[in-house]
Amino acid sequence: MEIIERKKDFMDVKMLSPLTWAYIGDSVYEMYIRTYLVNKTKLKPHKLHIESIKYVKAKSQADILKKIECILTSEEKDIVRRGRNAENHHLPKNADPADYMYSTAFEALIGYLYLTKQDERLKEILEKCITTNEESNI
Repeated sequence: MEIIERKKDFMDVKMLSPLTWAYIGDSVYEMYIRTYLVNKTKLKPHKLHIESIKYVKAKSQADILKKIECILTSEEKDIVRRGRNAENHHLPKNADPADYMYSTAFEALIGYLYLTKQDERLKEILEKCITTNEESNI
């Protein structure tokens, strides 16, 4: 049973804007990281927030994507390319534009996999993101 119903079929999702995939991917990834930290630690909410930023900031997402690109399928690489090339007029002042483009691409991939109900692959990639980020922070 799905808690959150994903009603669009595969072809409808493929027709969505990469920025729409990224919009959903941002929240899916954030919820995954927050849940991971709650399961793994006994931190209080403020410390949980501080710790989660290490995973969800644009630079971290960009770095993770660059490290996992080698395990992506050709379809996933195409989703990443479309996400990276999407024209986004909102660039945060504290993020490097190249990192922000890669972070949008990362979020687009997560959102696309989520919306197309490729849950096993999504879980595999999210778990790889955790190990990649932890290896970077050692």
